[in-house]
This record gives sequence, C-alpha cells and structure tokens, in this order.
Amino acid sequence: MIALGPVSTPDHAQIPAELRRRIEDDPWARALGIRFLDLRRGYCRVSLRLEPHMVNFQGYPHGGVIFSLADVAFGAACNAHGGAAVALSATISFLAAVRPETTLVAEGRERKQGRRAGFYDITVATEDGSPVASVHCVAHRLDAG
Repeated sequence: MIALGPVSTPDHAQIPAELRRRIEDDPWARALGIRFLDLRRGYCRVSLRLEPHMVNFQGYPHGGVIFSLADVAFGAACNAHGGAAVALSATISFLAAVRPETTLVAEGRERKQGRRAGFYDITVATEDGSPVASVHCVAHRLDAG
C-alpha cells in the first residue's frame, strides 16, 4: 500500500488571512454555533450541531436553521474570491428530516463563475453522509466590471 501525503491546496485556492478571519467571524454563524471546516476560493465546508432549541413545533430541526447552515457555506464560498458578492437566488429542497443533536455538514461548491454571476451547489448532509437538503444558488458579484 502506498502512503499518500497530505492533500495540498493549490495556491490559486488560498485566500488572504484577513478575508478568512472576516468570513469566519460572521456574527450569525457564531450565534448558531457553525464551525468552519474548510474554506477556499469557490468552496466552503461548515458544520452545525442541531440543538434542542432549534426545533419546530413538530420536534424536528427548523428548516430555517438548515437553510442558514447552507447559506453560510454559500456566502463564504462566493465571497472567498475576495470581491463582494451577494445572493440573487437560493432554492432549497429538503430531502430528509433529522433529529435534534445531529451534526450537519454543508458543503458549498462553485459550479461556474461568470463576469457577474456565480452558480453554486450546496449540499447538507449528516456526518455519515445521509442527504438532508440540496440548495442551488446564484450570486451577483458587486465588484465585476
């Protein structure tokens, strides 16, 4: 068996430390307890442990909490390029209900970045990979000229 070294991130994917700090210091993400696991240009992976106070009247985690996790991954991925970007649209499909105290992982990936519009797919899953939600997002780059 061949031992592989650590996966290296290409230099073009690295983001400046100050930008990383600003993204990871997002007040809403902190309030929810979201943890940043990986952040690169056009990519973000975050996690959240669903707490008992995050449930709806049926006892399942509120869809808004799941959407917020996906939105944090989206916002971080599209702003990790360095220029300001805002959401134009986000469409979520809830695929499965989960119990409180489950840890969810959202992964945001850039599919295409045009001059002004960026297209992103966000997946939300449990730690073991069971799908919970899928989100398709479009970002508008404010600094494109």
